[in-house]
Amino acid sequence: MILGVLLDGPLHGYEVRKTLELWGAQHWANIAFGSIYHALGKMAQEGLLEVVGDGGSPGGGARGRTVYAITPEGRAEFDRRLREHWSEIMPIVDPFQVALTFMDRLPKADLLAVVRERTERLRLGLASFERARNAKRAADAPRHVDECLELSAAEYRAQLEWLEQAVERIERDDIP
Repeated sequence: MILGVLLDGPLHGYEVRKTLELWGAQHWANIAFGSIYHALGKMAQEGLLEVVGDGGSPGGGARGRTVYAITPEGRAEFDRRLREHWSEIMPIVDPFQVALTFMDRLPKADLLAVVRERTERLRLGLASFERARNAKRAADAPRHVDECLELSAAEYRAQLEWLEQAVERIERDDIP
């Protein structure tokens, strides 16, 4: 993500973070905003980024902020990973599936209660995606970033559909 943000030009860590926030990356990527500065430093050590400004130096950013630019090696690594991520199918790791594994350990009334609670949380999440999309449009974020939010929303809708059907099966005692 960080290499991709820097494709359009040098930035300091705060600008990288603001870009990721504008994109709503916290909704669809495993982004830990607190680790951005560490990642920038590590990628600079690895030769994927270079420091092009620090503090008040010519070409630098705000006073005391290190400005990073992607190197040719960084661009090659970004391209390699981009192509890899398009073709690689990875399981979606979700603690909810652990809960499903042990759903038979809950009394029926409790199971129905947690299923309904999750259903409501998913509906609230869908509304949050819509607000994030509208905020991004108002801020002129790249349109293609909307696709990440749309994919997440589709996953929420699929879970909602499954949960609604599960409630019916639980009520009929088709699910323990």
